[in-house]
Amino acid sequence: MTIRRAGGGGRRRQAGFSMIEVLIALVVLAFGLLGLALMQTLNLRYTQSAQQRTLAVNLASELLDTMRTNRSQLAAYAMAKADFDSIDFSDGCPTFDPATAARNVERWQCEVKESLGPDAYAIVDVSGAPTVSVTVVWTERGTGGTDGAAEGSIELETTL
Repeated sequence: MTIRRAGGGGRRRQAGFSMIEVLIALVVLAFGLLGLALMQTLNLRYTQSAQQRTLAVNLASELLDTMRTNRSQLAAYAMAKADFDSIDFSDGCPTFDPATAARNVERWQCEVKESLGPDAYAIVDVSGAPTVSVTVVWTERGTGGTDGAAEGSIELETTL
């Protein structure tokens, strides 16, 4: 007479997870969370870059509109990088004056440095009038390069 036991010959059935399975699941979860953290960091960086580009486009458009309203003094709006070296925006920027091109240029240069940083500058070419070009250049922090900074720029060209 043979007696059979239920459960298959002395083996115990495993109930639950083993320690190795739990550790593997934790490693997979940790890599997923690290990926999400990296995506969040990149998202913040690209959002800041987009904001700076939007500011630069708005500033260039504003200057072009100012030039349209004061075409008789168009030559006064020509600018180079060196023109931005003496701009100090610590006391605030001057107010807009529709009759004075020099004051408007100074105000606009101050706004460029105040909005985009102390390294920002613009090159305005009016030599081909009535076609004029405005190039705004600034330093984007934390976007690459050896020192963690890259140069951002936009150029708008229009016929007045």
